Formats: sequence, structure tokens, C-alpha cells
Amino acid sequence: MEALATIGGGGTVLDPDVVSTLLGRTATRDRLAPLTVREREVLGLVAQGRSNAAIAERLVLANKTVERHITNILSKLDLPLTTEHHRRVLMVLVWLDDDPP
Repeated sequence: MEALATIGGGGTVLDPDVVSTLLGRTATRDRLAPLTVREREVLGLVAQGRSNAAIAERLVLANKTVERHITNILSKLDLPLTTEHHRRVLMVLVWLDDDPP
């Protein structure tokens, strides 16, 4: 009833679940903030399932340069180096706004 009264009075009402989802996305985007434009571009191509060689060809870069970008991304995202997880997959999960382990 309070929500209806607020809306009836010209106000706005947001569902708490919607707000939580939006804030969660912001947190993930904040996590991507340290990445350079080129690193984000490389990460986007990794998320599309492209190999390092395909990324290098698409962006007209050397393979070593792509490898360096991926190393920098992994470092900046502070992804764990364990035998349980594949860091490249975790990196894509961050890109997709999932919550990796």
C-alpha cells in the first residue's frame, strides 16, 4: 500500500532484488575498472571463445602481446592460481558478471 501511495504521489519505487542486482553489476564493473581499453577488448574476445592466435590476428598484434595482455588481466583481476580453477574461465566469468570462486 505504501508503494502504491508513493507511485500515486508521483514517486518511484524500486524492488530490493532489482537494486541488489544492479549494485552487483556495478561491483563487477568496478572490478574491471583497472583494465585498459585494450585489455577489455582482449577480454571480450576471450569471452567469445577466441584463441590467442585469433585475437592477435583480429587486433593486428603479436601473439606475445596478446599473452602479455592476458597476463595483465589475470593479475589486475586478482584471480587465484590453483589447480581447482582455470583462470581464463574465471576471467570470462568476471566479464559476464558472474561471481567466480
